[in-house]
Amino acid sequence: MNFQRGWRRDDPEINLIPLIDVLLVILIFLMVTTTYARFAELQINLPEAQGDTAKETPAQIAVNVDAAGNYRFNETVVPYSGVEGLREALTQAAGGEKDPVIVISADAKATHQAVIRVMDASRRAGYNRVTFVAQSPAESAP
Repeated sequence: MNFQRGWRRDDPEINLIPLIDVLLVILIFLMVTTTYARFAELQINLPEAQGDTAKETPAQIAVNVDAAGNYRFNETVVPYSGVEGLREALTQAAGGEKDPVIVISADAKATHQAVIRVMDASRRAGYNRVTFVAQSPAESAP
Protein backbone atom coordinates (compact mmCIF):
# COMPACT_ATOMS: atom_id res chain seq x y z
CA MET A 1 0.00 0.00 0.00
CA ASN A 2 1.30 3.38 -0.95
CA PHE A 3 0.22 5.95 1.62
CA GLN A 4 2.32 8.76 0.12
CA ARG A 5 0.71 9.14 -3.25
CA GLY A 6 1.16 12.83 -3.98
CA TRP A 7 4.41 13.28 -2.12
CA ARG A 8 7.47 13.33 -4.32
CA ARG A 9 11.01 13.34 -3.16
CA ASP A 10 13.06 16.39 -4.37
CA ASP A 11 16.71 16.10 -5.35
CA PRO A 12 19.02 17.88 -2.94
CA GLU A 13 20.51 21.16 -4.25
CA ILE A 14 23.62 22.97 -3.16
CA ASN A 15 23.33 26.73 -3.37
CA LEU A 16 26.71 28.12 -4.48
CA ILE A 17 25.90 31.84 -4.19
CA PRO A 18 26.69 32.14 -0.44
CA LEU A 19 29.93 30.19 -0.99
CA ILE A 20 31.00 32.58 -3.76
CA ASP A 21 30.16 35.57 -1.55
CA VAL A 22 32.35 34.24 1.24
CA LEU A 23 35.24 33.53 -1.12
CA LEU A 24 35.04 37.06 -2.57
CA VAL A 25 35.14 38.58 0.91
CA ILE A 26 38.21 36.49 1.76
CA LEU A 27 39.88 37.50 -1.51
CA ILE A 28 39.22 41.19 -0.88
CA PHE A 29 40.54 40.84 2.68
CA LEU A 30 43.77 39.23 1.42
CA MET A 31 44.26 41.88 -1.26
CA VAL A 32 43.82 44.73 1.23
CA THR A 33 46.07 43.30 3.93
CA THR A 34 48.92 42.11 1.69
CA THR A 35 52.01 44.28 1.61
CA TYR A 36 53.73 44.62 -1.71
CA ALA A 37 57.46 45.03 -1.17
CA ARG A 38 60.31 44.79 -3.60
CA PHE A 39 62.87 42.57 -1.98
CA ALA A 40 65.15 42.49 -5.04
CA GLU A 41 65.65 46.25 -4.97
CA LEU A 42 68.98 47.53 -3.68
CA GLN A 43 69.31 50.69 -1.67
CA ILE A 44 72.41 52.46 -2.99
CA ASN A 45 73.79 55.79 -1.90
CA LEU A 46 76.03 57.03 -4.65
CA PRO A 47 79.25 58.77 -3.65
CA GLU A 48 79.80 62.41 -4.43
CA ALA A 49 82.80 63.63 -6.35
CA GLN A 50 83.96 66.78 -7.98
CA GLY A 51 85.80 66.44 -11.20
CA ASP A 52 86.82 68.45 -14.17
CA THR A 53 84.69 68.30 -17.25
CA ALA A 54 86.21 66.80 -20.33
CA LYS A 55 88.46 69.27 -22.06
CA GLU A 56 87.73 67.89 -25.46
CA THR A 57 85.04 65.65 -26.79
CA PRO A 58 86.19 62.59 -28.68
CA ALA A 59 85.78 62.59 -32.42
CA GLN A 60 82.63 60.88 -33.60
CA ILE A 61 81.73 59.25 -36.87
CA ALA A 62 77.98 59.17 -37.42
CA VAL A 63 77.02 56.05 -39.34
CA ASN A 64 73.44 55.87 -40.61
CA VAL A 65 71.93 52.63 -41.92
CA ASP A 66 68.50 52.84 -43.54
CA ALA A 67 65.92 50.10 -44.02
CA ALA A 68 67.22 49.28 -47.51
CA GLY A 69 70.77 48.72 -46.21
CA ASN A 70 72.28 51.95 -47.55
CA TYR A 71 75.13 53.52 -45.58
CA ARG A 72 75.96 57.14 -44.82
CA PHE A 73 79.13 58.13 -42.94
CA ASN A 74 79.11 61.73 -41.63
CA GLU A 75 76.50 62.78 -44.23
CA THR A 76 78.48 61.16 -47.07
CA VAL A 77 76.74 58.33 -48.92
CA VAL A 78 78.92 55.22 -49.01
CA PRO A 79 77.99 52.46 -51.47
CA TYR A 80 78.45 48.96 -50.10
CA SER A 81 81.37 47.23 -51.75
CA GLY A 82 82.25 44.79 -49.02
CA VAL A 83 83.49 45.15 -45.49
CA GLU A 84 86.89 46.37 -46.69
CA GLY A 85 85.22 49.20 -48.59
CA LEU A 86 83.37 50.21 -45.42
CA ARG A 87 86.64 50.04 -43.48
CA GLU A 88 88.31 52.40 -45.96
CA ALA A 89 85.33 54.78 -45.77
CA LEU A 90 85.55 54.75 -41.97
CA THR A 91 89.27 55.51 -42.10
CA GLN A 92 88.64 58.42 -44.48
CA ALA A 93 85.79 59.74 -42.31
CA ALA A 94 88.03 59.58 -39.22
CA GLY A 95 90.71 61.67 -40.86
CA GLY A 96 93.72 61.72 -38.56
CA GLU A 97 91.88 60.68 -35.40
CA LYS A 98 93.32 57.59 -33.74
CA ASP A 99 90.27 56.24 -31.91
CA PRO A 100 87.00 57.96 -32.84
CA VAL A 101 83.65 56.89 -31.46
CA ILE A 102 81.51 55.12 -34.07
CA VAL A 103 77.87 56.13 -33.50
CA ILE A 104 75.55 53.76 -35.39
CA SER A 105 72.02 54.99 -36.11
CA ALA A 106 70.19 52.11 -37.74
CA ASP A 107 66.60 52.10 -38.91
CA ALA A 108 64.33 49.79 -36.94
CA LYS A 109 63.73 47.78 -40.10
CA ALA A 110 67.39 47.61 -41.13
CA THR A 111 68.76 44.10 -41.30
CA HIS A 112 70.99 42.80 -38.56
CA GLN A 113 73.61 41.98 -41.19
CA ALA A 114 73.87 45.62 -42.29
CA VAL A 115 74.72 46.70 -38.74
CA ILE A 116 77.16 43.82 -38.24
CA ARG A 117 79.01 44.90 -41.40
CA VAL A 118 79.62 48.36 -39.89
CA MET A 119 80.78 46.80 -36.62
CA ASP A 120 83.12 44.44 -38.47
CA ALA A 121 84.52 47.32 -40.56
CA SER A 122 85.18 49.37 -37.42
CA ARG A 123 86.94 46.41 -35.81
CA ARG A 124 89.13 45.94 -38.87
CA ALA A 125 89.97 49.64 -38.86
CA GLY A 126 91.02 49.37 -35.21
CA TYR A 127 88.19 51.50 -33.81
CA ASN A 128 86.96 49.79 -30.68
CA ARG A 129 84.53 52.38 -29.36
CA VAL A 130 81.16 51.65 -30.98
CA THR A 131 77.81 52.85 -29.69
CA PHE A 132 74.23 52.78 -30.89
CA VAL A 133 71.51 55.40 -31.04
CA ALA A 134 67.97 54.51 -29.96
CA GLN A 135 64.87 56.40 -28.98
CA SER A 136 62.64 55.73 -26.04
CA PRO A 137 59.15 54.45 -26.85
CA ALA A 138 56.44 57.08 -27.12
CA GLU A 139 54.15 57.42 -24.13
CA SER A 140 50.63 56.22 -24.85
CA ALA A 141 48.06 58.98 -24.64
CA PRO A 142 45.38 58.58 -21.93
